[in-house]
Amino acid sequence: MGIYIFNKKLLVDIMANKETKDFGKEIIPQALGHKKILSYQYEGYWTDIGNIDSFFEANIGLTEDLPKFNLFDNDNKIYTRPRLLPPSKFQKTVVDKSLISEGCILNAKEINHSVIGIRSRIGDGTIIQNCYVMGNDFYQNIDDMNDDLKNDRQLVGIGERCFINNALVDKNCRIGNDVYINGGSHLEDFSNELYAIKDGIVVIKKGAVIPDNYIIK
Repeated sequence: MGIYIFNKKLLVDIMANKETKDFGKEIIPQALGHKKILSYQYEGYWTDIGNIDSFFEANIGLTEDLPKFNLFDNDNKIYTRPRLLPPSKFQKTVVDKSLISEGCILNAKEINHSVIGIRSRIGDGTIIQNCYVMGNDFYQNIDDMNDDLKNDRQLVGIGERCFINNALVDKNCRIGNDVYINGGSHLEDFSNELYAIKDGIVVIKKGAVIPDNYIIK
């Protein structure tokens, strides 16, 4: 699985050798024969999420009827840090085959085949499909929101009347109104300060501010 437990002194000694960097190819093979090494064969779910495509598919796969990584399996419970957030609330939103985390405020028109992270805010009339929206680390208070609107700044979250397909939206993004993002195989790999495209997936970078009427297609 790529999970390792080391004696502290041994790990410090290994790290002192600048020539060895990769556990699977260098560190473990070199330790065989003269270090005590034990292994455990894990038979449960595991997938490599070392690139954008596999990370995206692993998360979107959670929306399947019976996903390979089943969050609702009572025999294999998942323990995480409780955040004590309020329930998510919806207004006129049609949700299909999606996971919605706690603390969201959703006025979207449709959310299809998507994973929506904590504290997400999605505006009226917006369509989200085949997306992983990672959510936000904080809520904006009313005064901050009014100040942003007064100064024509985008609010934290996703604005009104947007269409976002085949995208990964990192945390704390500010996506304006009437934004059109249509990821897919027709897009070439690309990167700038706001977003990247990799294997057809549009990645909105953490904290990016996407202006009104922005188009990625």
